[in-house]
Amino acid sequence: MNLAEHLVATASRHGGRTAITCAGEAWTYADLEDATARLAGMLVRAGITPGSRVAVMLPNVPEFAVAYYAALRAGAIVVPMNPLLKEREIAYYLGDSGAEVLLAASAVADEAAAGAQGTGTRIITVQPGAFAGVLAGEEPLGDVADRAESDTAVILYTSGTTGRPKGAELTHRNLILNADLTVRTLLTLTSEDVVFGGLPLFHTFGQTCALNTTVLAGATIALLPRFAPQDALEIIESQHVTVFAGVPTMYGALLNLPDHGRYDTSSLRVCISGGAALPVEVLHRFEDEFGCIILEGYGLSETSPVAAFNHPDRVRKPGSIGTAVEGVELRVVGLDGGDLPQGEVGEIAVRGHNVMKGYWNRPDATAEAIRDGWLLTGDMGRVDTDGCYSIVDRKKDLIIRGGYNVYPREVEEVLYEHPAVAEAAVVGIPDPELGEEVMAVVALTAQGAATAEELRDFVKSQVAAYKYPREVRIVDQLPKGPTGKILKREIRSGLAPAHDAAASPGAGSAG
Repeated sequence: MNLAEHLVATASRHGGRTAITCAGEAWTYADLEDATARLAGMLVRAGITPGSRVAVMLPNVPEFAVAYYAALRAGAIVVPMNPLLKEREIAYYLGDSGAEVLLAASAVADEAAAGAQGTGTRIITVQPGAFAGVLAGEEPLGDVADRAESDTAVILYTSGTTGRPKGAELTHRNLILNADLTVRTLLTLTSEDVVFGGLPLFHTFGQTCALNTTVLAGATIALLPRFAPQDALEIIESQHVTVFAGVPTMYGALLNLPDHGRYDTSSLRVCISGGAALPVEVLHRFEDEFGCIILEGYGLSETSPVAAFNHPDRVRKPGSIGTAVEGVELRVVGLDGGDLPQGEVGEIAVRGHNVMKGYWNRPDATAEAIRDGWLLTGDMGRVDTDGCYSIVDRKKDLIIRGGYNVYPREVEEVLYEHPAVAEAAVVGIPDPELGEEVMAVVALTAQGAATAEELRDFVKSQVAAYKYPREVRIVDQLPKGPTGKILKREIRSGLAPAHDAAASPGAGSAG
């Protein structure tokens, strides 16, 4: 069982079909399979053997797919890396994973080389648009390396919100079954579909729900190297995209683009959202203005990632993550690990074929995260009488104000209902009397006009007195990670308001 076999099988059936489009380029499945075989041959001749780690540091370009499947074809373990990483971070990823080769984009080759010093990792520079020509002289590796279903295929490093990043080991079985159920039960993907490829492919959401599902179905992926709402709409219109996969901030960005209505997005038949909670107001507005349903789902790097989803053939519940996907179980557990009654908030636990093998070289962290086969996610949620799950918030984001629990998402949902609000994040800040106080950081729409006091009072009128933010800061934009997720840890550390004078306590706060 080797994930790369799906590319070989699809190329044999649909060799002439377009596999990837990107910035005017078009690769057929025959092109992709041939380049993959040639790079796999190069890697084997460079000493890569089954189980070797091959790091990939490329943006969303066709060469990412070539590198990804070539490493798997050679039997190696892929270590995807954000191309924006700096020398120190690169050194950590390479050193921790023991990567023997790093395939790095030419634009970041110097940073990659600096980071690789002292690790023994060999750098192969990849020039997007020209790499296929380099590979043309390489002897292809005809076979796909045999791998067991329990063998590690990919090591995905978590975001490192607590301590240094840990590498989640995803097996060939994890990734194959997750892609398969996404194709069959969630997207009903066929070879006629065109999938939007704006999610970073070095992240689990983009890998499974865009790249691997596309290849499995023989569909086309329309890549966008760096997300921008106008570029995304141009791709949807020109490539007739049928499936849009995005995170909540992407949907907000599309809605907040002033002239989004001039683009033809009628080809869209389904949109999916994950990575963070999708504000209900954003969901309703997007569906009204773009005429396409959004299916919200849930997962983590550690779950390959899909664990739960609003299924297309069932009643959707806005604000919920739906039900567990095929072959996966969910529970809501208390501090003692026991099941909680319906409606009560506890930690979400996941069990199934999608749960990672463990954290790379971290047996203690693995034992802490996986107990009796159940992965403790760190997400707080509840289940209703229909078996639908809702995420309340991250366990670490819970605010305890004067002994009362405040879930930031509840407050954020209210803020998103204000017409001037484009993005919002609610965090806890230290308070000498209450322990923590509630603070909101808000970015306004292009046409939005609202004061901090107005936003504070808007929320105050709709939630219990202990929940509303005593302080509201208005900033130009909220800090985001590579997938577009709002980074609350940076807001807490003061990085978000530091650049914006209006965010200082004297100028833009509501006390």
